[in-house]
Amino acid sequence: MSAAHVIGTLKFSPDRLRRVLSALMTAVLISSAIAPLHAQEVAGVTVTPHIISPVMRWRRPPTPELGARVELVLRNASDAPLTIRRDQNWTFDGSTPAQLLESQDWAWHETPAVWAEESVQLPPQALTVLHFNGRSDKWGVGTDHTFQPGPNGQPIPFQLAKPQVWLQDVTFLAENDSGELLNSALTANQIIVHLRRDDTSGGPLQVTALNIWLPSAAATQRIFTLAQSLPSAQLKMFGGTAELGQAGGFSAAVQPLPRRNCLVEVQLQATNGAMQSLWGSLKIRPESFDISGGWIQGDVNGRSALTIDQYRRTLARMHINAGQIEEVAGYTDDAQVYQATPFKRFNRLGDLARYDRDELLPTIHAVEFIGEPQYGGGRPVPPQEVHSLLAPYRDSRLHASVTLSEERTWRYYAGLSDHPHYDAYRVIAPAADAWSRYDRWNGRSIRWGAPLETVGEMTRSLRELNRPRAIAYWSQGAHDGWGGFLSPRRGSPTADELRAQAWHALSARITSLYWFNLSLKSLLRFPDLIQPITEVNREIRLLDELLLRSTALHHQALPAGDQPDWEICVLGAPEAAIFVVHDVGYGIDEKTNTFRFQKRQGAWNCPRPAWLPSGAELFRVDASGTHDAHGAVGDQVHIQDEVHVVGIYVATASPGLRQALQARLQTLLAREAELGIDPGGNEQDLEKLKEAAK
Repeated sequence: MSAAHVIGTLKFSPDRLRRVLSALMTAVLISSAIAPLHAQEVAGVTVTPHIISPVMRWRRPPTPELGARVELVLRNASDAPLTIRRDQNWTFDGSTPAQLLESQDWAWHETPAVWAEESVQLPPQALTVLHFNGRSDKWGVGTDHTFQPGPNGQPIPFQLAKPQVWLQDVTFLAENDSGELLNSALTANQIIVHLRRDDTSGGPLQVTALNIWLPSAAATQRIFTLAQSLPSAQLKMFGGTAELGQAGGFSAAVQPLPRRNCLVEVQLQATNGAMQSLWGSLKIRPESFDISGGWIQGDVNGRSALTIDQYRRTLARMHINAGQIEEVAGYTDDAQVYQATPFKRFNRLGDLARYDRDELLPTIHAVEFIGEPQYGGGRPVPPQEVHSLLAPYRDSRLHASVTLSEERTWRYYAGLSDHPHYDAYRVIAPAADAWSRYDRWNGRSIRWGAPLETVGEMTRSLRELNRPRAIAYWSQGAHDGWGGFLSPRRGSPTADELRAQAWHALSARITSLYWFNLSLKSLLRFPDLIQPITEVNREIRLLDELLLRSTALHHQALPAGDQPDWEICVLGAPEAAIFVVHDVGYGIDEKTNTFRFQKRQGAWNCPRPAWLPSGAELFRVDASGTHDAHGAVGDQVHIQDEVHVVGIYVATASPGLRQALQARLQTLLAREAELGIDPGGNEQDLEKLKEAAK
């Protein structure tokens, strides 16, 4: 019997009839909004386990609980659109996200409760993503959970299983028709995907497809539909095989990808036919290796330093291409001056109507304005508050970044930004870790410095917590604000200390480096660091394309007895591998309280990336170009050399790579000469820079 027939058989007054009809219509509307929630299914769960370094030393030990960063990919498996409303009161294990934050089970979340949209409509087979960062062990690896999409929704189970295979690095690039990388493109047309396995005991895995899910151009960026699907035949597998060992991956040419949020799906098949998908949620941007000079616009006698031509040319000669700037009168508003020595913006950039435009996007490195939220001027800024501060940029084409400072707790901030970075300086500067607690240098305790190799340790930590996103590092440069009259040593690093710190980060795979702090005042106080910084930057520029395409494959400490001696790092790119040998057997200069490096002979065996063939060409790289290396590429890569601070070696089966690097060097040297100033190597030019600052 129909509802209309029932109503027709009852005797109601007109007012009561209207109330009954209204109630029935409300029930129908509620039913139609809630019913599709039962069709929601979990398409995938990406679990990134929290880690804490066992090497770092702190005044207060880190809390032992280890949660996990989670991306929950949901699919509308029904044939009807699914409406997700902000007020539906989604719960997880029976608690709301706000309650999980209050109980400190979660550090932050991006679930419908904090979405900017009041409601979104998920078409059939479309996807959306819930993000949360578990803080307690109850939300760590190996735990089982349910979520319920609203009080009338059906509880849906999911598991935070230990990942056996995952997306290690996903890098978007832009290439021209000649295969050269473009530094400032609006869209990406290449993708590099590096995969990693915990072990291979489960048997071979075959890469079968790459799927890229994008939001509709006219829709919210919460909803993803399949935009491009590439079968394995269209993927350029490392080593030419689709079979995945301990590490592997592929590159692919793709149709132009806009700077939008996306989902990357890599499909794998086991020998028994079982299929699985790996998921990564990130914002597309054609990556470039940017080198920042820090706060380069500082005031000099009432004007910005960037209005001083000699200073701009000095920075450009040092291969700096970014800085903590937004708008600088007399520089960014003068097209001719700006184009002669352009530096990318790296600041708040809050006026999205201005900065999220085609003509300005190539001039922007990233959004960065929160400072160091782990400190927050005395009160740490909670991760959820950081999420709220960054929320206005989520659907823009600008990449957001956050400065992290303390490995002890930065796992709680994992996944908050598109391009996270950290700062940690190892000599004379303020630091979060307790330098006197490192058992080093035959037990001697010092307060003016920390082990330089802890830069690599922190880089690996930040990288693993935020994979597959790229990360960056604030490296210690020339800064006029450290030390003082009673300081036990000079107020900036020596050239060797500076070089060691930068390369510990580079060899652990960063894709941008920021020097702190190459202000005009700092360069004039420590002019002996201008040339060393230039040489490190020239090495980066020689290798930046390989660094962008690479993944960090291996790190190993090689002690001598109970004392550090050498460390080796291996970066693998599709066409080559970079082997970095660090001298960590340095000592202490008792007179100057500085770390002392000497030239030392050594021989090292490094693992060879599976896709790099035996017999590949091996050569050494430094700021003066490429050089023959003593060694061979066999089952392992054997290198024998004399090293001062760090040795950098490249192995490749590409016959033209070494020649291309030499040609690149000549271009870099020509640019340095073209700028017509060399205060790091010419006393007269240094005097000109001093005079210009008056």
